[in-house]
Amino acid sequence: MDTSVVAFDSLMQDSSGGMGRAMATAREFLSSTSPPDLLAQVGMTIEAAPHAHFPDKRWFQKSFYREVTDEPDDLMAGQGLFYITEQRRLFLDCTAGHYQMTWGYNHPDLTALLFDCIHRGVIWDNHSNIPAAPVKRLAEKLIELANPGADLSQLQADESKLNTVLLGVATGTVACGAAMKIMLLHHQKVKAETGPPVIVTLDGNYHGTDMLAQRLRGMWAEYFANLEVLMVQPNDGEELQRVFDEYGERLAGFWAEPIMMNREAIVIEPWYLQLAQRLCDSSGALMGIDEIQTGFWFPGVMMFHRYGIEPDLVMLGKGMTAGFHPLAALVYKGRLDHLAQYDAISTNGNAALAACLGLGCIALVEQHTEQISQVGSYYHQQMAELPAEFPELLAEVRGSGHMSGLKFHKVEDALGFHRSALQRGIWLRVHAYHAGHSTVLTKFALPLDHEVADFAVIAFRELLSGTPWRK
Repeated sequence: MDTSVVAFDSLMQDSSGGMGRAMATAREFLSSTSPPDLLAQVGMTIEAAPHAHFPDKRWFQKSFYREVTDEPDDLMAGQGLFYITEQRRLFLDCTAGHYQMTWGYNHPDLTALLFDCIHRGVIWDNHSNIPAAPVKRLAEKLIELANPGADLSQLQADESKLNTVLLGVATGTVACGAAMKIMLLHHQKVKAETGPPVIVTLDGNYHGTDMLAQRLRGMWAEYFANLEVLMVQPNDGEELQRVFDEYGERLAGFWAEPIMMNREAIVIEPWYLQLAQRLCDSSGALMGIDEIQTGFWFPGVMMFHRYGIEPDLVMLGKGMTAGFHPLAALVYKGRLDHLAQYDAISTNGNAALAACLGLGCIALVEQHTEQISQVGSYYHQQMAELPAEFPELLAEVRGSGHMSGLKFHKVEDALGFHRSALQRGIWLRVHAYHAGHSTVLTKFALPLDHEVADFAVIAFRELLSGTPWRK
């Protein structure tokens, strides 16, 4: 056994090496077993992996299952769309980690790219003032994606176009925070005489976890002054028109996510965002499109192109580096480039190695555009058949493509389905923590194929037919 102080077993205080052997064996099983054979064993205990004792959660915060101190069963090893738990159960992950593992666990092309970059001398991270070549190339690539077909030699001088990138931010929360600061600064510069700024958001939004982002979804209101937040219902054009008519020049900005994963995967209609753009243009408000969830999950990378709009600010994150290292971006119009250098920054933004993985992730999306589109449509269509088969349980299917959810009539049925799916070895998310929320959510990683899509939908159908949670 390696006795180095930075050896895995030493760091884990595992003198027997049991954890390392179990993880390596589980990884080898996942790598060497064909997808059909993996599907056939979903939910089973993988005896090939040796049992090992893993750390428990006794030091975690209470909200994160601190009470789980006996036989923890968290993730041990993953490959593609599958993972094996510490108790050696095989799961099919229908949520791409936590919505961010664009290409699943340990994609071979991205893993090879990672080691190639290290071999070539690409450093892990560096001071933001001296960005390495991959960071600069990623910024250029994001501008290309934001302006498909544009002449880049002319684009930089046109401040009305999306031609500026902030890559010095590590998470979507910080990218959204930077966009909010730009909105407020813009209001201060050109609209201060109209009164305190007003920001319009969609009810059920999720633009990050800092206090300003959470203020946009109704939290911490008592700690804010001189900022008004109005939440409107998604796809309600009459309400949106009334709000813009009432507040007019005071409006600093409008925010929207193309698919509201924090509100049961509601899809925002193109006509609604086109209306919002016209209203923003007429009132001088800025339009921010939050693609933290949708970015990198559809052909073209940025989903806003499908809506026939050109927002002022576009936020990207989560799937940009396929889960390797947090890196986010804010793409915005040059006329809004007024933030000082350290007004919006993360210590580990502009990370060179993460930028390489971001470029690799984009290259895979471009290489597999047809497959992503075709398989995503196929999966969503299969999901869309379920409400007609189980009308007493399901209200409708939400989402689009790989991001598809089942809306239940009753919250207890959504929770029961979720429990049964986990027992079956299918990892899902469920939205049931707000009044009226009763949706089971999926967000498959992009290696999803027809066979896995069929397996998942058949399993959902079997669970719906058996309704074991009602017994």
